[in-house]
Formats: sequence, C-alpha cells, structure tokens
Amino acid sequence: MKYLNPKRLYHSFGKKYFFETVFFAVFLLFFYGPLVNTFMLAFAEQYQVPNVLPTKFGFQWWVYIFEQDNLIQSMVNSFLIALLATTLSMLVCIPAAYALARYEFKGKSFFMFSFLLSNAFPKIGLYTALGILFYKFNLMGTLVGVIIVHILNTMIFMIWIPSSSFQKIHVQQEEAARDVGAGPFRTFFKITLPAAVPGIAVSAMYTFLGSLEEAQGTLLVGFPEIKTMATSMYGVILDYPPMAGAVFSLILIIPTIILLLLCRKIFGKDLFSGGISL
Repeated sequence: MKYLNPKRLYHSFGKKYFFETVFFAVFLLFFYGPLVNTFMLAFAEQYQVPNVLPTKFGFQWWVYIFEQDNLIQSMVNSFLIALLATTLSMLVCIPAAYALARYEFKGKSFFMFSFLLSNAFPKIGLYTALGILFYKFNLMGTLVGVIIVHILNTMIFMIWIPSSSFQKIHVQQEEAARDVGAGPFRTFFKITLPAAVPGIAVSAMYTFLGSLEEAQGTLLVGFPEIKTMATSMYGVILDYPPMAGAVFSLILIIPTIILLLLCRKIFGKDLFSGGISL
C-alpha cells in the first residue's frame, strides 16, 4: 500500500484554496466595488484625480442636496407615487391573483405568461404606445398617468407572487371554515388572506421598490410636471459633481435596505427563497 505524502497533500489543498480565495476576492471586488466607491464619493468633500481616496471627508454634498427644493420635491413625489401605486396595485391585483390560483380556465397559462412577456424586452416601445393613448385621454403630465405606468410595470410582482401564495394554501382549510358556518368573505379574510400575507408582503415590497426606481415611463409620461428621484438622477448626473450623484444614489438605496431588513425581521429569512408556481 502506498502511503499518502503529507507534503504533497498540503500543496494540493493549498493550490485549491488559493484559487478559490482569488476567485472570491474578484467576486467581492466586482460586486461590492461600485457600492463602496459610491459610499466613498457620497462623503467626499475634496476628491481629485490622481488621488485614489478623497483628501477630505464630510457632509457637504448631503447638505447641498437637501438644500435643493426641486430635489426634495422629487423625493416626496417618489415616495407618494410609490405608496399610491403599491396600494392601488394591491386592490386590483390581489383579487385577480386569488382567482388565478383558485379557478381553472382556458388561456390561464398564457395570461400569466403575458405579464412576463411585457417585461422581456425594452419598454420604450410600450411607453411610446402608452404615450399615444395618454395624449388622447389627457393623461400626459399628470399624476394619474404616472401612477398607471408604475402599476403596469409592477403587476408581474403583484400577480405572480400572491397567486403562488394562494396556491400553497390547502383548500381543506377553507372548506373546514365553511363547514363551521363561515361565509365566503369571512373565510377569505380570516383563513386565506392571513396565510398569504408573507407572499403579499414580498410582492408589495417589490412593487414599492420598483416604483421608486422607475424612470423611463415616468420621464416620458410625467415630464416636466411630475419629477421623481429616478428622473431627477439624470439631471444630477449631468449638472452636478459626481459626489452629488453618489449622495442621491444612496438616498435611493436606503429604502431598499430598510424594507429588506423589515421583511426579513418580520417574516423570516426563508421568505425570499420560495419558488413561484404557475
């Protein structure tokens, strides 16, 4: 029998872990590098090439951004539109998601697939077609028109995820509630809806965040009357120093981080790992 050479074994494992470490370091650089650079620029007061790091840190550009009335108004508009779009989308889409989960009809799979299809290509063509319709109905440059665009963009989340949540609820639970005298509405609000709340919460979170970052449709339909953080970002990048753009980027990122942490805290870390069934 041949004995294992400890030195040879050490070199073999050493090379393996060396390449894994290098690969992991490259991954971290590409994944977190832009975010770290944005964070650094947001707190940089003096930063000139060829310096790798800013020569002075501070909150100068944070103060500057919050002193701009038009940018503050765009932040207010973004959160207002996102809240309205999420609420209206839930009112419209949750009943539809329940019907898709509970009833079988011809064309159901194609209907579900159509929501994915509308997000599978650049949306500028869709926005152009919407713009023609909005001109006819006097919705261009209005809050209502912008909210409609946001709802159309996020319906895939508010239909697919709640529908999957409703499908995972056993029909026997609803039948048991009906057997003891509960009506259809009481059964839905006492049995079905509470069990689907985690999925609805995730879809609402995606809808809210998707509305916050929607730019193309808002720019085409709402500009110049309706400005949001996403549309104002174009002007910030063109008209302001990169430090101001970095501050604005972090302001857009903060709600995402807060919502993700809240959902993880309330519903658990396994909330985002479930699949979506058709």
